[in-house]
Amino acid sequence: MVEEARKNKGKLILALDVSEYNYAIELIDRFKDAIEIFKVGLELYTVAGPAIINEIHKRDRKVFLDLKFHDIPTTAARAGIAAARLGVFMFNVHASGGLDMMRKCREDVISFCLRENLNKPKIIGVTVLTSMSQETLKNEIGLQHSLNTQVRHLAGLALKAGLDGVVASAREAAMIRGHCGGGFLIVTPGIRPSWTAADDQMRTMTPKQAIQEGADFLVMGRAILNQPDPMKAIELIQKEMASA
Repeated sequence: MVEEARKNKGKLILALDVSEYNYAIELIDRFKDAIEIFKVGLELYTVAGPAIINEIHKRDRKVFLDLKFHDIPTTAARAGIAAARLGVFMFNVHASGGLDMMRKCREDVISFCLRENLNKPKIIGVTVLTSMSQETLKNEIGLQHSLNTQVRHLAGLALKAGLDGVVASAREAAMIRGHCGGGFLIVTPGIRPSWTAADDQMRTMTPKQAIQEGADFLVMGRAILNQPDPMKAIELIQKEMASA
């Protein structure tokens, strides 16, 4: 049971979706004994920059840098190298940026890490944002095929590019696992325990369901931080994960 708890501690990523540097540090110190990986996204990174990553590393914890690089191949690759230089555990790119972008980012990051004797970060591709619905894809983005088809296609493209995995809704995890194999990482946002609201996430799933569907990492922020007792919420979530 202790080993199972340790494994689930490493699978739960706490999203630091906050806009104040000092508050982020407070959250890291408060939860560092229960959480191994903290997500730094656009909001916090814009405010705090690399300093927040350094503070997480000082506490011997890992960083998922969630900036979703999406640009021409050279620019995306240079951003990936910058992330590797910061020593992050994992970062992401938009799979919709295409095969060349993903492949160049991966190859250039590997070359840089070998040259500098650094650990290579996990590089994962964002498929379809969990805030998006079938109607959004069709009526706003202009895609006529199904959401599942788009997710499956982009996951396969990320695999072909040599990425370590993808970001996707847990609702698509089983499909991705079947299409891309057992060694392909699946990182799932939009996780909501039964006692929390869905907020702006459209395609949600509970922690237990997500693990059962094949997710490797669960990303949760508001569903934990908005609780009256966030530490208790973490404990309940990790127990739910263990029950899967």
